[in-house]
Amino acid sequence: MRAVSAGHTLMQRWRGAWRRWSLWTALVLLVLAVLATMVWLAGRYEASQVQEQLERDAADAVSDIRVALTRNLQSLQALPGQQAWEGDASELLRNRRELLRIELRDADLRLLGHVQSPYRPVAWNSPLHDGSPPDRAIACANARRLGEPAYSGSYFQPHGDGLGAEHMELCVPLGARFLLASYALQDLLGNLVAHNLTRSQEASLTETDGTRLAVLGATSQGLRRFSAQHLLDLPGSTLVLRMESWHAAPHLFPNVLSALVSAMSIALVSVVAVLVRDNRRRLRAERDLAEALAFRKAMEDSLVTGLRARDLQGRITYVNPAFCEMVGFNAQELMGHSLSAPYWPPERVQEYRQGQAIRFAGHTPPREGFESEFMRKDGTRFAVLIIEAPLINAQGQHTGWMSAFLDISEQRRVEELSRASQERLQASARLATVGEMASLLGHELNQPLAAISSYANGSLNLLERAIPADLAADACDALQDMRTAMRQIAHQAERAGRVIKSVHNFVRRRSRAREETPVQQLLDAILPLVSLQARKLGVRVHTTVEPGLAPALCERTMVEQVLLNLARNAMQAMDAPAVSPRVLDIRAYRAPCEQPGGWIEFSVTDLGSGIAPAVAEKLFTPFFSTRPEGMGLGLSMCRTVIEQHGGSLGFAAHAPRGTVFRFTLPAAQGPCGAGDA
Repeated sequence: MRAVSAGHTLMQRWRGAWRRWSLWTALVLLVLAVLATMVWLAGRYEASQVQEQLERDAADAVSDIRVALTRNLQSLQALPGQQAWEGDASELLRNRRELLRIELRDADLRLLGHVQSPYRPVAWNSPLHDGSPPDRAIACANARRLGEPAYSGSYFQPHGDGLGAEHMELCVPLGARFLLASYALQDLLGNLVAHNLTRSQEASLTETDGTRLAVLGATSQGLRRFSAQHLLDLPGSTLVLRMESWHAAPHLFPNVLSALVSAMSIALVSVVAVLVRDNRRRLRAERDLAEALAFRKAMEDSLVTGLRARDLQGRITYVNPAFCEMVGFNAQELMGHSLSAPYWPPERVQEYRQGQAIRFAGHTPPREGFESEFMRKDGTRFAVLIIEAPLINAQGQHTGWMSAFLDISEQRRVEELSRASQERLQASARLATVGEMASLLGHELNQPLAAISSYANGSLNLLERAIPADLAADACDALQDMRTAMRQIAHQAERAGRVIKSVHNFVRRRSRAREETPVQQLLDAILPLVSLQARKLGVRVHTTVEPGLAPALCERTMVEQVLLNLARNAMQAMDAPAVSPRVLDIRAYRAPCEQPGGWIEFSVTDLGSGIAPAVAEKLFTPFFSTRPEGMGLGLSMCRTVIEQHGGSLGFAAHAPRGTVFRFTLPAAQGPCGAGDA
């Protein structure tokens, strides 16, 4: 037994030593990795500093060249006329060493005179130089066209000693002549850039495609090469200044490294102490982590919308932010509730308690969930879909219930909108059917109505011829009444024909010519029919037309039908024993000037019981009617007719009781106030 125990102890010590050696090895590798990273970062930082300095040097060099060229251009433009220009040009060549030669040429670029730099005598190839090379001709053509100096492209100029150099010329227009200044690109670098170059830098002027034209500076002197280039954009020519620099390997700072090593050593000792102390807590932390992972896994298995956890006593132990946002309560207000929850509607608390008791008794709810209703903190209700699952801990014990909540109020709203859309489609289908029926009835009724009108007019003609001169007075009055009745029959038959034709055009959406109609004529046309129904129902009819009111520009027959329909509805609204007095008020007056043009407003007022809010929401909906015998199309067609005229139809409560319907029609004359007496 001792041998076994000793072997077990030795094995434990060996494992502990191996674990400590592994930790030390990992820490040493970590320190080495950090030091290597710091060395690499130091190199990168030094390289970035060198590159930034080179970029600044290149930018300064380009700036110096531009300043010198601009200064030379100003001096060239300041040269006097032909008589004294050579002396001033010689002085300019002595002061500006980058200039090699100044020439005066006529409009055809023939040489009139020249001055050459005393510092660099060049044996110019006269047959080649005195002519007009293409680059020079192009530069002078650009200068003549633009009216300002222009540079030529670079060209190779051979020297008398068998060598040569890249040159560039500046063409300055002077009236009918040209002043040409020659630059050697190598001298341009030597005189304007060389003083800023270091021993490890090289400067060169190149074409845009990379072809070197002039080079100045040292060759490769280091392991790393840095380069920067800037564009020298001149009128008529474009060059690139390229600067290169060579450097050795980046330097390291011993004091920084020493500080890093010391800091890492202190950190290493601290980490070892922390590892020794925290090694005892590792097993307990792993156990707690396993329980937390099981808890999170149970929540993830449910719907990730609103989450709520309860223990076996029904107390709320966890809610996620989505659930808090859903019900409007924060987590502190929800934690610990068991018998009731603040998001339960008060009238359903007992029902929810019974369901909770059944759930805790072991009855598992259906996996697909069930619907319920919750109440937000502001009192609004919303429908939810609840999915519940048992909450199992890491040891496999049932510790409570996990619930997921999905707000389905938006889904219900979409379903309601879909249902309303289906109803509108069905109503549209019924309207199409009604339109076809109206067209058919109008076609079938036109002939009987025409026959009625013909018979009535024929009867009138017979009555006119059938009255003898010696007829008694009573018989004459009877015949006169009969003739008046026949005129009304003929008039109403013709009006019925016009109504049928207008409805047919309305259904077919055909445009009808509008006419200027006095407002009083619109009211007079419907008063006989309104008066008949008013006498039956005991209603007094009042009509008022504002004096000086302009005629209405409208389709007369359809507007008469709107007025007639509104008047009949108003009288039917007062057909109740409790309504007294029964007064129908029809008014026409000038509408307020709310938009350009004149408008006439009509109002039809009754003293009935008013319109209930539930009815008011659907009042203009097709096929909605409060009367069993009604079709529900009257007000819908009235609104459509008025809107086709550009007006609007609405209603409001009338004090002390009743309802007033108002609609507007355009006036026949333009601005507001037209038609005033």
